[in-house]
Amino acid sequence: QVQLVESGGGLVQAGGSLRLSCVVSGDTFSKYIMAWFRQAPGKEREVLARISWKGSSTWYSDSVEGRFTVSRDNAKNTVYLQMNNLNPEDTAVYYCAARLRTTGEYDAWGQGTQVTVSS
Repeated sequence: QVQLVESGGGLVQAGGSLRLSCVVSGDTFSKYIMAWFRQAPGKEREVLARISWKGSSTWYSDSVEGRFTVSRDNAKNTVYLQMNNLNPEDTAVYYCAARLRTTGEYDAWGQGTQVTVSS
């Protein structure tokens, strides 16, 4: 059974940067499309970024495009989310997710990592 573990969250001042990591175990990492989501208190979960199996294709939501970068290292079974120019509206719990198919539901989720941006 595939398992995902995020790390790298924390407290940062507005304008700062963080890099989140998500390590995948239990299955062949390169089989999965990977994505990052976040959920702020009282808000719905929001998809932020997605990366294809080999990393050749990425997609970003309007809210983070130009500030966040998703990447993956298949040799390390890890997907990353580099977050720059953070603002207080980015405060949320961030989750990584894995999906075998091109579309549809995600097959596995991490436990989440808290990101707090102070003004």
